[in-house]
Amino acid sequence: MKPSGPPNATSTASLRLHFRNGERLGPGKIELLEHLARERSISGAARAMGMAYRRAWLLVDDMNRMFAEPVVQTFPGRSQGAGAQLTAFGERLIALFRAAERRSADAVALQLQALDEALNPAPSAAQNRDADAG
Repeated sequence: MKPSGPPNATSTASLRLHFRNGERLGPGKIELLEHLARERSISGAARAMGMAYRRAWLLVDDMNRMFAEPVVQTFPGRSQGAGAQLTAFGERLIALFRAAERRSADAVALQLQALDEALNPAPSAAQNRDADAG
């Protein structure tokens, strides 16, 4: 029996990297970098994600400190043009993470499908919480 849920809903896997130095990198930070590449500013990227500027700035600062090379170059006080841009390493970081994400999704696809088919067809506690919150 198939579980009830939104039409065309599929289960997904999410990749989060835990580095040996204790740092972590996941889809949220990568999404922030992708928005930053389009918006060319930390504040624009934050707005696009519905995130406070300070939170976005702290995440960018965290990523810049995480790696030997900076991920984002900022231009404080610049009156014209971009306030921030990805470095070449920042662009490479996005590409490497997205490639790892695709490979990991492919690697777990059969197991995820089997687990998806084994789901209880009754609404879960999480679905009930979501419905009550709406």
